Amino acid sequence: MTKNRSNYVDKIEILNDGLKVFFSNQSEDIFPNIWLRDHARDENNWDERSNQRKTFTAKLNPNIKIKNANISNEGKSIDIKWSDTPNDIKYSSEFLFKNSFNYSRKKNQIKIWDNTEINDEIFVKYEKAISKEGFKNLLINLHVYGFAVITDCQKKMSSVEAIAKKIGYVRNSIFGGLWSFESNADMADSAYTSEELRPHTDSTYSNDAPGLQLLLCCEYKANGGDSIMVDGLKIAKTIKDKNKDLYEALTKIEVPGNYTGDGVILEARRPIIKLNSKSEISQISFNNYDRAPFRLDQKLTKIFYQAISMFDNLANSKDYQWRHILKPGELLIFNNWRVLHGRGSFNGKRKMMGCYINKEDFDSSCKINGLI
Repeated sequence: MTKNRSNYVDKIEILNDGLKVFFSNQSEDIFPNIWLRDHARDENNWDERSNQRKTFTAKLNPNIKIKNANISNEGKSIDIKWSDTPNDIKYSSEFLFKNSFNYSRKKNQIKIWDNTEINDEIFVKYEKAISKEGFKNLLINLHVYGFAVITDCQKKMSSVEAIAKKIGYVRNSIFGGLWSFESNADMADSAYTSEELRPHTDSTYSNDAPGLQLLLCCEYKANGGDSIMVDGLKIAKTIKDKNKDLYEALTKIEVPGNYTGDGVILEARRPIIKLNSKSEISQISFNNYDRAPFRLDQKLTKIFYQAISMFDNLANSKDYQWRHILKPGELLIFNNWRVLHGRGSFNGKRKMMGCYINKEDFDSSCKINGLI
């Protein structure tokens, strides 16, 4: 079988302040000298054990020159002799290609969904979820749809912990690490009531909201209490398509979240639709229960309330909601940076166990398994 040579180097051209590289897939890029020198990975500049840079970047000459450069290993690498190094330094073509402006990372495509587009593939049995291949499929569901349901779990905290440790580690919060709860009027959080919980994301009052939430149903002797999932990306897309001004307001107005009670006062601010430097959505953060008082001018106030009304009405539309009553032994896991969750009102007893996982740990697990 012929290997894919798309990221091999066909030709190079030494410029005054950079190296022009021509790849086998017909793409090309100019890598600045200072960038290449800073990313030298020989034993003097890179620690293979820790994957950390040893180079004292601030001491590099910003106008450093290439003395000589050659393609080696049949296009798999380039050897560069710098004006400040005694020996050639090797740069793999794969490293250069992956850091090219023309590189497009192949990703498992995210599926933006409404309630008609979720089927039984989001259910996975516990024993399969903890197996090597089954765990990867679980991660794919979490990445593509933002949530999954793990069935046939033992109704014990160890089930929650085992899944959490497959992904990363249990995150501590004001609720502890691993926690259990049922309706409790003495707690300061609305999640402990038996009333309806409209769709929201957790910890808008935290500067770094939890990435994943796990909820295991341990006991259900009740009527109602169906779990609700809503794709925040679907809401954002709908608003952007229908009213760009309201979408822009949701991406720019920083909304404070607040938690007061149980001996703490927590507050953080961020837009409901948070964008990255490429104007891509990096986080959905909406919780009308936890929104703290804040002021805007008259014009912005009117726009803000129009925007959150549209957002919240879409979140509470059954066309956008996936609903399912968790049975004992079923564990719901979802991306708190994307999917809003809620719960229908209920009568009776409903006992849950769960935990949070950091977003960066979920991302790490996806990268290790080649999903992003």
